Amino acid sequence: MKTSWRSASLVASAAAVLALTTACGQDSPPAASQNVGATAAPGDYGSIGSGTAGTAGTAGGTATGQPSAPSASSPSNPAGKLSVSTAEKVGKVVTDSLGLTLYRFDQDTAEPPKTNCDGDCAKTWPPVPADDAEAGEGIDKALLGTVTRADGTKQLTVAGWPAYRYAKDVNAGDVKGQGVGGKWYALAPDGKKAQGGAGGGGEAVEAGLSTRNDAKLGEIVVDKNGMTVYRFKKDEAWPKPVSNCSGACLEKWPLVEPVDFADTKGIQKKGYMIFDRTDGKGKQQTINCSPIYTFAGDKAPGDTNGQGVGGTWYAVRPDGKLVGASEK
Repeated sequence: MKTSWRSASLVASAAAVLALTTACGQDSPPAASQNVGATAAPGDYGSIGSGTAGTAGTAGGTATGQPSAPSASSPSNPAGKLSVSTAEKVGKVVTDSLGLTLYRFDQDTAEPPKTNCDGDCAKTWPPVPADDAEAGEGIDKALLGTVTRADGTKQLTVAGWPAYRYAKDVNAGDVKGQGVGGKWYALAPDGKKAQGGAGGGGEAVEAGLSTRNDAKLGEIVVDKNGMTVYRFKKDEAWPKPVSNCSGACLEKWPLVEPVDFADTKGIQKKGYMIFDRTDGKGKQQTINCSPIYTFAGDKAPGDTNGQGVGGTWYAVRPDGKLVGASEK
């Protein structure tokens, strides 16, 4: 008996769905680019600063009513005498003579020193001039150095790491740049990322993705820097990952880039895969096939400011399920 075109079409469709189901349900992590997920409209992605748990780190030891420091965005501001301040949830950080926090960028290198922040990036993160910089109390002068930028200017380095200010830090003691994009961190006096302090998440974890026990949320997934990982309820996981967060949404909810499963700890293996986005933002990691993100409103390890934002953003369990919300 001849098979009608309709029957053949149904068989082909069923085979395609079965193939996708296998990809999202298999026990072994698939190859790097196995599923091409769609990217829909941005949707409701909430606002930075809202949420139900945790607070952004703020500097301690700053006198109430202290006048604002000159704008950090001015590239002509000299560093002057550097010192060490203690910021709540962040710990000890390097500050310039005006009390402004200095930062480092994960995409830079320290050995050898190299800066990868130019153009618009340098407007948001003004490089700290090396001229006139000197070690104050708590700073080892042997760790101070310089790196020559593309425009020929000299930028201050701490233990090899190029130093920046953050344009949104207005007052002495502000640490608004801590954890921005999962790539910017205040400089500790030894040049490492400042991630300690009371109430914070402690030192960065070694695994690319792991878990921690949160006092309010229980066991949740965190990235290599100890920053909380989230899911967006408007995304899709089956039959293939679909991200409904793009454009301005991704500025507030940076996507988690691919992490080799061997570089995880405590994460479910089933459905652990990556997919190619269709908005030019590259590949994104999933847990149990659900796209995952961090939150720009989380300023330090241990923050969970993204929990419950807009009724659509939630922290993630090790098996990929939402914390405190149904899957519907």
